[in-house]
Amino acid sequence: MQNPVRGPALAWGLIAPSLLLTLFILAYPLSTLVFQSVHDISRFGLLRAFNGLDNFRIVFTDPVFAHVVWRTVQWTVCVVGGAVLCAVPIALILQQDFYGRGVARTIVMLPWAVSLTMTAIVWTWSFNGQYGMVNASLAMVGIIQEPINWLADGQLAFWVEVGVGILVSIPFTVTIFLGGLSSVSQDIYEAAGIEGASRWQQFRRLTLPLLKPFIHMAIVLNVIYVFNSFPIIWIMTQGGPDNATHILVTWLYQLGFRLGRPGEAAAISLVMLALLLAFTVFYLRLQKRQSAKAAA
Repeated sequence: MQNPVRGPALAWGLIAPSLLLTLFILAYPLSTLVFQSVHDISRFGLLRAFNGLDNFRIVFTDPVFAHVVWRTVQWTVCVVGGAVLCAVPIALILQQDFYGRGVARTIVMLPWAVSLTMTAIVWTWSFNGQYGMVNASLAMVGIIQEPINWLADGQLAFWVEVGVGILVSIPFTVTIFLGGLSSVSQDIYEAAGIEGASRWQQFRRLTLPLLKPFIHMAIVLNVIYVFNSFPIIWIMTQGGPDNATHILVTWLYQLGFRLGRPGEAAAISLVMLALLLAFTVFYLRLQKRQSAKAAA
């Protein structure tokens, strides 16, 4: 007979090494950030003096901060929402049995295998106002008469970057949805077809409810990934022109490594961590509440 005390103790003993390592990996950088955020630090990392919450006060009173936070929300919502909306029909098509499906899946997944930095560089060349492929293509079909400086205008550049962000987020999201669709038995669709359900009714009544857990997973993972996504905006515009395309992660980088204000950059890092934690907790509780109502 198994000792009831030894069972849990043995389990905790087995996971203790990996648990301690994980805590160290998380706790060390977090404690360093907290320490730096309450100190005055030179651009070379020299610790000067304890300044309490001055770094947070400087960040929150900076007029750029509110615009950067709002732009970060826009960036995250639009990229994640666009990726999910585009990935659902793509996954449904790739789930069908047709000639060349393997090649089609490979083409959709290929952008995921390319470095995000290289992808951003290619799109920067493509949207160049003088020799970019986008202007050349639009002029060839007669849509534009004069070249457009896509990345010279702040608002236009930001929405161009949102479009690029959606495109690079689609492969990962499609992969999640394909995994969900592959776990759904085709028998229920055959039964629904026999009962006279149309394609739209099958999608709305069967596919979406069964795919909902995977949609939630894709939203949470993509929010965390996109919220902290650095290469696209930094490589294409470096937050410019005139800070018009900065999000929190690029503004953090500029403060810490270009302007030599690591204490304020550490404060922004903690603000970003708090925002992500708040979103994750809120979203998971919201989904749990909806699942409870549906079960009732």
